[in-house]
Amino acid sequence: MAKLAAALTILALVACVARPCQAGYGYPNPMPSPSPPPYAPTTQSPPPPATPSTAPYAPNTPSPPPPAPITPSSPPPPSPITPSSPPPPYTPSTPSPPPPTPRSPAPGLAVGYYQKTCYRAEEIVRETVRDASKGIMAGLIRMFFHDCFVRGCDASVLLETADPNSATEKFGIPNLSLRGFEVINAAKDKIEEECGTVVSCADILAFAGRDATYFLSNKKVFFDMPAGRYDGRVSLINETLPNLPPPFATVAQLKANFASKGLNTDDMVTLSGAHTIGISHCSSFSDRLTSNSSDMDPSLKSKLEEECKSSSGNDNTVIQDIKTPDKLDNQYYKNVLRHEVLFASDATLLTATDTSDAVSAFAKNAKQWEDKFMAAMVKMGAIEIKTSANGEIRRDCRVLN
Repeated sequence: MAKLAAALTILALVACVARPCQAGYGYPNPMPSPSPPPYAPTTQSPPPPATPSTAPYAPNTPSPPPPAPITPSSPPPPSPITPSSPPPPYTPSTPSPPPPTPRSPAPGLAVGYYQKTCYRAEEIVRETVRDASKGIMAGLIRMFFHDCFVRGCDASVLLETADPNSATEKFGIPNLSLRGFEVINAAKDKIEEECGTVVSCADILAFAGRDATYFLSNKKVFFDMPAGRYDGRVSLINETLPNLPPPFATVAQLKANFASKGLNTDDMVTLSGAHTIGISHCSSFSDRLTSNSSDMDPSLKSKLEEECKSSSGNDNTVIQDIKTPDKLDNQYYKNVLRHEVLFASDATLLTATDTSDAVSAFAKNAKQWEDKFMAAMVKMGAIEIKTSANGEIRRDCRVLN
């Protein structure tokens, strides 16, 4: 299976080298029709969490019924891991994103979930993230987003093998540039050594996204991340493109894509602020450098043309935020207003009244954006949560038990 995954990865990369990579980092144009299987919530409850020190997280929904107490005769199941160059001018013939995913209040999630079963779990993840570079921290936030938008927040993006007939999400075109896998694996190894197989890879990734936010914001943005996710057992390469918004998406497509995950327009504009950190491949915005209709600031365009030049044909990388590249702040929104952003999907936020108003508000009020970003991260982290009925706690985040 490992050989098959490797072969498919090579094919994906070769395809991008053998012909011009349309739509950014190999994105096809038009995009493929979405076909992820619908989420089917089950009635089986997940194993009860360790009694948290804080009440279970329930955003704008009634509180879930209390879990049944854990007794020696019913221990939690063994070792399951629970729970940005766009193409030639983009044509709106891209198919619609998948239909909205039925969402529940995620009753299995709670703050302090591992207080009794592995009380140092969150501390271990935070320590591991703290030792990473700022670039890797930015990658962890992006990885959390990419995980949650395909089959929910279930660590399916971490799997290197799952289905003998398909490569996994990790090898999908949008995920080939993901960074930070080694941080998740290191944290998992430490937790396994200290607590055994009780903490899911999905929760470790959620904690890592939260902690990366904390460190990149100079410790200004911190929030409690509810846990209790199980790890998914399915990961398919062909589900990445239909579910992850491309760097050339229009505002209408972005709204529809986020709505399909239970997130509203405000959430979409808020989470777009993560583009204030990290790097991007030049192929993800190269058409904006050559197009006469691009509204990119001329000085920025000239600067990027030089940075993206490559005599060897390499797909160079550049920083996303030219003002504060290593700091998670509201500078992104100021950049959008000044037309100093890379992606068409960033510039398009000024083409609709509601999104343009939100950009202006966040550019003026950093605290407002920080508060909304924290809430949006938690809300995103509750997408399509797996339970013991359809998930597991992986012993190794890279493979199924």
